[in-house]
Amino acid sequence: MMLSWVATAFALLIGDRLMSGVFVGGIVSALVAAAVLGLVNMTIKPILLILTLPINLLTLGLFTFVINAMMLGLVSWLLPGFQVASLLSGIGLAIIIAIVHAVAVSLFGKDKERVRG
Repeated sequence: MMLSWVATAFALLIGDRLMSGVFVGGIVSALVAAAVLGLVNMTIKPILLILTLPINLLTLGLFTFVINAMMLGLVSWLLPGFQVASLLSGIGLAIIIAIVHAVAVSLFGKDKERVRG
């Protein structure tokens, strides 16, 4: 859980550097935005995934990136230190977050902890 939070905050900072449509006010803003995004993903995202299941099946799951962008837009609307300018910026940021999470889990995931100790 802590790995996911830190990885998301790091991904938000990377998105701020790589994309002109994403603004993060600093490390504290990234950590707060990552925490709020986690809460939004736990509460609202499952409902949206169920409601959009038919279109998600038709697009072979790619519509999930649109839903992730919508969740980022909601967090952007809630927090003043974090901004996502457009749906396309949100989709790009969602892809960056997915890549950073994949790398973080492969480097520091639970399987790695069992091997070390």
